[in-house]
Amino acid sequence: MIKGSKICGISDLNTLDFIINHPYPPQYIGFICNYKKSSRYVEVEKLNELLTLDKKKSNFVAVLVKPDEDILEKIKHLPFDYYQIYDCTPEEIKEIKQKYNKKIISALTVSNQDDINKYKNFENIADILLFDSKGYEKTQSFNHNFLDNINSSKPIMVAGDIKTDDLNNFKDKPFFIDVSGNLESEKGVKDINKIDKFLNTVHNISS
Repeated sequence: MIKGSKICGISDLNTLDFIINHPYPPQYIGFICNYKKSSRYVEVEKLNELLTLDKKKSNFVAVLVKPDEDILEKIKHLPFDYYQIYDCTPEEIKEIKQKYNKKIISALTVSNQDDINKYKNFENIADILLFDSKGYEKTQSFNHNFLDNINSSKPIMVAGDIKTDDLNNFKDKPFFIDVSGNLESEKGVKDINKIDKFLNTVHNISS
């Protein structure tokens, strides 16, 4: 059974307000904090504005690609519950976790089974393991059947071109479903109607 959801790439107040106040809000809401190539990238000044909203039942997630000390210092005052980290070693993530006292979503990018197996290197430091496609800002997929062989006590989050109509494929999987691009009307612009359908569908499948 699907455990819940994450909506990533939020960059405007109206969308964030809609998500937070939805009858079935996602457990996690992600903000692109330092990957400037992404159409969903949010400047620190904008984050300061967005994150004044009461998160209510959701957790705020800072999405960070190989973060340096500069960005980590700039966002340390913000009410993020998790840091979702790409392209760092377990040792680097451990240092960030200890210094900034944040829960960690270790993001592993996947194109084959060998990529999946790398999760074992991150289990001890991650609070959540995320399996995502290669490509970062691009909406790409991978064979989600690779995940069947994971044996971890940590919560599992899955991304990679998952559409609302695909959710039934995960109904028997104990995963959090992470979506972004497929909830947009155009690149970087979230669609309220698509978000509403996604959250209602997750609720119906997981309840």
